[in-house]
Amino acid sequence: MWTVYEHRKVAKNLAAAPVEVQKRYEKWKDIVAISGPQGLKEIRGFKDEALSGQWQGFRSSRLNIQYRVIYRVQKDQVFVEVQKVTPHDYGRK
Repeated sequence: MWTVYEHRKVAKNLAAAPVEVQKRYEKWKDIVAISGPQGLKEIRGFKDEALSGQWQGFRSSRLNIQYRVIYRVQKDQVFVEVQKVTPHDYGRK
């Protein structure tokens, strides 16, 4: 089992997102909690990928055409840290 930690801003970002995105995020969390990031690779709709540039070390999964969840996997521990749920603006703030 994996543990999903959310940044304190994730709740605010999700509140502004459409209900469809909120439900998809909950499914994303369930998949990660059960099978980890490897489970996301088996579901093509999430298009899980590594990020580069200022987001190096983070990964992105698609929740819908516009929204992404940006997260990081800690190698020494079994948990996923969700940084952001954003409408496809990878500017780091």
